[in-house]
Amino acid sequence: MASSPVDLSRLSVPERLALLEEVWDSLASDGVAAPISPALAAELDRRLAELERDPDAGSPWADVRARIEQRRR
Repeated sequence: MASSPVDLSRLSVPERLALLEEVWDSLASDGVAAPISPALAAELDRRLAELERDPDAGSPWADVRARIEQRRR
């Protein structure tokens, strides 16, 4: 791996996160998909099949978020 032209340790955390976001966006705009393992692909297929069998089994995001926020208090 080539060395970075910028000393990343000199950047603040928000600056490094912004740089990371730019790199991620550039990959997405090029149509590059992140590789996934066979195990992850199988798990995603399993979850999709479960959702298709019973689409009402899960909780809406608003409910999940409310439960998470309640636990944090």
